[in-house]
Amino acid sequence: MKFVIDRFEKDYALVELPNKTLTNIPKILIPKNAKEGDVLELIIDIKETKKRKNEIQNLMDDLFND
Repeated sequence: MKFVIDRFEKDYALVELPNKTLTNIPKILIPKNAKEGDVLELIIDIKETKKRKNEIQNLMDDLFND
């Protein structure tokens, strides 16, 4: 999903979503060098997701197989 930074207000970035609605995102989640008008993209990191699921499964296996 791509969204456009409309403006910054206090601790939030007001962003325009693909359906043209506006929503607030905490500034801490926005890259520090981003500015009004920049297009940002939100993606799912499939590789990292699988890695984390495997790590959690391994921890659960260790916990319940003892």
